[in-house]
Amino acid sequence: MKPFDQSFISDCLGAIQKRQPDFNNILKVLDRKVPSRNTLFEFFLNHDLNMFLAGRETAPANDTEYVQMEIDAFRNAGYDYCTCPASGFHFPRKASNHGQKSMSVNSDVMIWDEASYNEYEWLNPEDFDYTRLSKAQLHDGMKFISQGPGGVLENVTFLIGYNNLCFLIADEPDLVQQVFDDVGSRLVKYYELAGQLDCVGALISNDDWGFNTQTMLSLDDMRKYVFPWHKKIVETIHAAGKPAILHSCGFFGDIIDDMVDMGFNGRHSYEDKIIPVEEAYDKYHDKFAILGGIDLDFVCRKTPKEVYDRACGLFEKSASAGGYALGSGNSIPDYTPTENYIAMISAAMMN
Repeated sequence: MKPFDQSFISDCLGAIQKRQPDFNNILKVLDRKVPSRNTLFEFFLNHDLNMFLAGRETAPANDTEYVQMEIDAFRNAGYDYCTCPASGFHFPRKASNHGQKSMSVNSDVMIWDEASYNEYEWLNPEDFDYTRLSKAQLHDGMKFISQGPGGVLENVTFLIGYNNLCFLIADEPDLVQQVFDDVGSRLVKYYELAGQLDCVGALISNDDWGFNTQTMLSLDDMRKYVFPWHKKIVETIHAAGKPAILHSCGFFGDIIDDMVDMGFNGRHSYEDKIIPVEEAYDKYHDKFAILGGIDLDFVCRKTPKEVYDRACGLFEKSASAGGYALGSGNSIPDYTPTENYIAMISAAMMN
């Protein structure tokens, strides 16, 4: 094998770019079948990598250019789709921590009691423009996979604060239920509207549920407040005739049956310290598709060859049973070495 130098990166990208996108490959993976060729999955890439892969020298000047840059980047990296929210719908919150490299789940609280709940300005999904994706120029064979503006538990946590949420579940459960209902019902409507777009081929319900060793809330509280809304989200996505993907970080060993009951077609986000993706594939690929999974710490710290070899091993493991698409365990942040990322996706070019 050639060394992982700049010429190797160029050769890999050149070979990947010659592949014709075919969204049917990711559909086969989500149906737990063997795709027609090795298939890639990533939740999102970082801005600089998008610029590099799209061949842009200047940053996008507007939203249309930004979406087009992401489409071109995903296509040039060998994906059969591009991830992008269907609209700008969101849950307003204070912005001091939002988007930072590190942020607290206890700061910038918006709701802490009945009075503050009554003062909060809820936005409605119907009031936002869902034509942004239809205006974009998808490459032949590609579709969008649209994610939400955060998930049920994530948005409630940011609005209430994690510590406050734990206290309010004990002290004011009716208020907690109301906030979950307000968030969940709006997300259901968002997915209903997004699912109507012909250019959207699948949807991601993105909601982090756990720490390394347990779920964020007790199992009883997850099943009371969080999971019922995710079940409705999946039902809404399926009613549009499209697969539903769960992106959720954290320990999930105690909620496998819950995820199956909710009906998710595939699951994304894996960490070696929780469960290596190879072990997750062996245990769960008959229940839902396994997407991505190479631990981000591994992708960042190991040599390009080690990353490449592990990626090849995952394709070999899933070759006969299917239901797997290669990618990182979470996403590709800006500190990921480009040569390691290229080494990972280049494994898709093996037989």
